[in-house]
Amino acid sequence: MESTRQQKVARQIQKDISDIFMKEAAGLVRGAMVSVTVVRMSPDLALAKVYLSIFPFDKGGAILKTLNDNLPQIRRALGNRIHLQLRITPEIAFYIDDSLEYIAHIDDLLK
Repeated sequence: MESTRQQKVARQIQKDISDIFMKEAAGLVRGAMVSVTVVRMSPDLALAKVYLSIFPFDKGGAILKTLNDNLPQIRRALGNRIHLQLRITPEIAFYIDDSLEYIAHIDDLLK
């Protein structure tokens, strides 16, 4: 169970990373729509697990690899945004949220 502080920080990081993808890191996700679906914070606020929904689904692996290769720049941009709220900038770990892909697969099966 996440504390209120973890939830607030997670929402702020979700907003900021989405904004970073739209403005500063738009070249990294070129040709795909990347949405930050969920952010889970560790109890000490040192690790942020960021779950991404990537469309089209077949570009997910390539986009995730590109984001992981450029993780220091993304973390620096995040740190510039949240430096007044948090003492340390959390480490970021990106994961693919495949729930939309699963829903599309079930929808195709039902048709």
